[in-house]
Amino acid sequence: MHIPRFLALLAVCFASLALLAGVAARAQEKAPPPEAKAADRPGTQYSGMYSFLKEGEFVQVTVEDAGRVTGFISRYGDLDSDKGAFLDQFFKTGKLDGNLLTFTTEPVHGTTFDFKGTIERGEGKKVGDESYYVIKGTLTESMTDANKKSSSRTQAVTFKSFPEEASPTAPMKE
Repeated sequence: MHIPRFLALLAVCFASLALLAGVAARAQEKAPPPEAKAADRPGTQYSGMYSFLKEGEFVQVTVEDAGRVTGFISRYGDLDSDKGAFLDQFFKTGKLDGNLLTFTTEPVHGTTFDFKGTIERGEGKKVGDESYYVIKGTLTESMTDANKKSSSRTQAVTFKSFPEEASPTAPMKE
């Protein structure tokens, strides 16, 4: 009498395993490969590090879903209180519409940056080369001093993409 109960239990186990295998196979079919995910999100190829105003400074741009852009500017301080210190200014807003890029930073020590321009192909020969992409446009730096006096300066800029091996996310070479 124990054998039929054992066979019934065994049949239920096999049926459960077959069901789980079918569910797993369908889940794998529905999940696109990683390279397809990047291709489905226009603009993600522009994500990376770009030069900024001075040697050693940079802009990190990350293009996310629906053209949302996150990132930060890493720059040297200009004030007497922060001269030479590295300051990170995160994007408050950022958007990529086709190749049109805009971003505004959060204020740090009374300074904000506002950028409007484009991301284009640069002089780099292949993906991962320095200047494969360039960010060109108008950068406005707005400053408010301790006396609440505001000023701003606007300049035309070109930021070049860093070579892939200079990126902190690049794989280490042995």
